[in-house]
Amino acid sequence: MPSALFVVSEEGYWGEECVEPLTTLDSEGYDVTVATPSGSPPVIDDVSIDPDEVGEETAARVREVHESDDRLNDPEPIARVDAEEFDAVVFPGGHGTAWDINQDADARRLLRNTVAGDDGKALVVCHAAGILAFTRDESGDALIAGRDATGFPNEWEAEIVDDDDRMPNGRKLPYLVEDEVIEAGGNWDAELDSDTSVTVDGDLITGRGPESSAAAADTLLEELEG
Repeated sequence: MPSALFVVSEEGYWGEECVEPLTTLDSEGYDVTVATPSGSPPVIDDVSIDPDEVGEETAARVREVHESDDRLNDPEPIARVDAEEFDAVVFPGGHGTAWDINQDADARRLLRNTVAGDDGKALVVCHAAGILAFTRDESGDALIAGRDATGFPNEWEAEIVDDDDRMPNGRKLPYLVEDEVIEAGGNWDAELDSDTSVTVDGDLITGRGPESSAAAADTLLEELEG
């Protein structure tokens, strides 16, 4: 049975970016494992289940999966899982990834080993693209250097944070994903004129944000089947 690992934030993951690929892979018979930094259940970004922000249908569907899925409610610690055991490793986004997943050595290990392997595929969505800037390959170079990627753009972030890069809840966003990926040598294109943005570069697939979640999930499935 094909398998997939989801590396999900305990600081606030964006619901649709996790649920869309999770249910897509479920429907195709993938054995899904969820892991978080400490092994505690992931925390969902409340905005991603607010009907006024994402629509009643999306909010209800995401909330139901978040609350009832046994894998999300009883995850593994990421230090105990190995990329080689899975056909795909998925990194859902959300602002929370800036404080845990993107900075976590074990999460970076999982990404590095997936992209370096012969068979695995990595899907990195939205703010989780920050991990691309902090991951080094086996030679010690930035994993993203010379690779194409998309993710949450500065233009959208400017509509959320204030002039001091503080979130609406007052917490300072430690970095901007787009800036970090470009500084690490990535070829960044969020395709702001397109409704969705998904980029494939070898075994690395990146998605821009929530509205690209379904397209990213379908692309991952196509790459796995191809």
